[in-house]
Amino acid sequence: MNAPQQKKALGRGLSALISASAPSEEVVAQDSPSRIETGKISHVKIEAIEANPWQPRTEFESISLQELSESIQAHGLIQPITVRNIENGKYQLISGERRLRASIKAGLTELPAYIRTVNDQQMIEMALVENIQREDLNSMEVALSYQRLIDECQLTQDQLSEKVGKNRSTITNFLRLLKLPSTVQLAVRDKKISMGHAKIIAGLPDVLKQEDLCKKVIESELSVRSTESLAKKLNDDEALKTKAKIGLPSSFEAPKKELSKTLDTKIEIKRNLKGKGSIQISFKNDDDFKRIFAIINK
Repeated sequence: MNAPQQKKALGRGLSALISASAPSEEVVAQDSPSRIETGKISHVKIEAIEANPWQPRTEFESISLQELSESIQAHGLIQPITVRNIENGKYQLISGERRLRASIKAGLTELPAYIRTVNDQQMIEMALVENIQREDLNSMEVALSYQRLIDECQLTQDQLSEKVGKNRSTITNFLRLLKLPSTVQLAVRDKKISMGHAKIIAGLPDVLKQEDLCKKVIESELSVRSTESLAKKLNDDEALKTKAKIGLPSSFEAPKKELSKTLDTKIEIKRNLKGKGSIQISFKNDDDFKRIFAIINK
């Protein structure tokens, strides 16, 4: 399989990763590991399954996990998990952590599984891409999964966009969440604020202001539009304060006094942070203007 074909498959998600597999990624029957049998599902003992070290999910909602466990008790596990062969009759979970936990809770001792032979790189991609496409992921889990794909699979944002089938701007917005203070990240994770709120909060330049705005959003149950208006006001106030703080450098004071003394009038000098500015010379009347002009003209 050449590289462009593989990227195209990854862009369609985990199903494409599995269906567009090379011979080394085919399903293997548990009772005959040396023989490749496409389309077969084996049964694997739960005690032989090890956790996925690259598992992207950190939170599993207890009520939904219990509901899934009860469903498995009544009907069995309908959707097989995916594992890979490691050594000594052991398997490592690729995807299906929630199903595995619910099955253990339901008292099962073995599970239907697709057994695949994949390397670490493929396993990371499969686990993360499958996880990203879950509907019940919170925004922080998505953001962390994107960052892990970038770091551990050495992807650019453009390559990641192609692999997960999302616009680059969407990915950028999720990655910005990781730069927010921990209190705001927890609010996003716990769904106290939405992705829209978090995007606006991330636009504030100061950590304290970000935390303060997050607190106000939660306490006052502000809508995204109201949060945007409040953030704009905070930014405008900050801009005014910054402008007010920009004074004339001390090195300008002596020349200003000298010029004022020479022209015998009030002088104002304005200067921005880039060094650009202007000199304002005051005069009382037309005769005073002519006097000042004559001095300057000499």
